[in-house]
Amino acid sequence: MDVHIQVATFRDGDTITLWGRTSELGQDGVGATLTGELAPGEVVSMEFPIPISPHLVKIRAIVRYRQGLHCGFEFLIMTDEQRQTLARICEMLASTY
Repeated sequence: MDVHIQVATFRDGDTITLWGRTSELGQDGVGATLTGELAPGEVVSMEFPIPISPHLVKIRAIVRYRQGLHCGFEFLIMTDEQRQTLARICEMLASTY
């Protein structure tokens, strides 16, 4: 899934906001290339659009790996609605390939 993503983290007393594009999406996380660097273990807030209601996922995640400006994120605490929405979008994306 290739969509715009916004990622924010609190670092040294300031909120740092980065922009980028997703490269893959799973039920437990997302990969994205960003406009700046994050460190593995950093906790972020992120939001990105999806093609089904509620049309915008807002979720907290932890950086699990980084290769240059590309990061892999694992979603943290999810509501049941978020879990169901992500499962539906993953099923939809899988059926189009």
